[in-house]
Amino acid sequence: MKQADAAPATAPDRRLLLRAAALGACAAILPTWPARAADFAGFLEGLWPSAQAAGVSRETFDAAISGLTPETAVLAKPKAQAEFTISIPAYLAGTVTNSRVARGRSVAAELAGPLRRASARHGVQPEIIVAILGVESNFGTATGAADALRVLATLAWKGHRAETFIEEFVAALVMLEKGYATRGQLRGSWAGAMGQPQFMPSAYLKYAESDDGSSAPDIWRSHADAVASIANFLAKSGWVAGLPAVVEARLPENFDYAAFDLDFGRWRALGVTRADGDALPTGGAASLYLPAGAAGPAFLISDNFEAIRQYNTSDAYAMSVALLAERIAGREIPLTPWPKVAPLSTAEVKSMQQLLAQRGLYHGTLDGKLGRTSRNAVHAFQLSEGIQPADGFATREVLARLKGR
Repeated sequence: MKQADAAPATAPDRRLLLRAAALGACAAILPTWPARAADFAGFLEGLWPSAQAAGVSRETFDAAISGLTPETAVLAKPKAQAEFTISIPAYLAGTVTNSRVARGRSVAAELAGPLRRASARHGVQPEIIVAILGVESNFGTATGAADALRVLATLAWKGHRAETFIEEFVAALVMLEKGYATRGQLRGSWAGAMGQPQFMPSAYLKYAESDDGSSAPDIWRSHADAVASIANFLAKSGWVAGLPAVVEARLPENFDYAAFDLDFGRWRALGVTRADGDALPTGGAASLYLPAGAAGPAFLISDNFEAIRQYNTSDAYAMSVALLAERIAGREIPLTPWPKVAPLSTAEVKSMQQLLAQRGLYHGTLDGKLGRTSRNAVHAFQLSEGIQPADGFATREVLARLKGR
């Protein structure tokens, strides 16, 4: 995986998080985790019961671990990633570039046939598929060269999320056992995300799909299979056909920010309109999202935004995909300029979450990550304190107010 929120010519490798939904393909049959042996070879041998329970033959297992050595350089990467913070406007500036939009339009034309078929099967707009392909692997050109089996084994041995990577290592062995990939194809990012869609092995087992259905999906070399697999992932993550993931909105004067989670009909009744003058969707849930506060663009995000977040749980990632897709489709967004914002550090966000939790307003994990749960908690605090605009935007001023300063 690559940097959490880095401006990505290479896609951020937080997509390891998409494995949470995908592990149902193999996790249920895994036995109790082995103790992590002090030596790497002993640890690998201890994985045999898990691999065997998943249907891996001894022959496949022995061939996979033979000569495998740890890639210790990857052990420092998750720690560095957890401390990386960047504002959403800055992230988007590095992701939704004019050159990427132009390349996305060319790719959409080149892959018109596979995109049309994938969209017909799964109801996902072609521009969304192309945008994910662009953000994940620069349209299939930056898929990573790390030995996926080696890095997965190393992170399973001594990594931050050992159980996660044990599951992924076993899932990779299942891929080899079933002939879905050769040993040489198991190449990808520093945390094992592979191919043009940057799927973890468990995600491959659950979501990979071939364009013609006649063979094992080749997400490494086949653009058509990559397109089909991305569409299948989104469809199985709750994608609603025909619904935009993001709509830039115009809020009426003296908007009171009392509610964040309504539906498009209620937003219309409150006087909210589309920034581009088109009509709002007629139905579906929609949340008000102000990623740079009330001074910046306002968005209504739908259930399809949440489907994109299943691919990668970062709001910045989902926003980059949604806005890149809009621009690939020829729609300028956002029309409102971004203000300059100073993001909070991970430590500051954790402190804010803890203080909000003490007030009974935050019920999520104290992880230093700003998502919908944190936004809603900040919004509730602002309303309780009479702070206007109650935009749910986490700032140092809000943190100071929480601390009673």
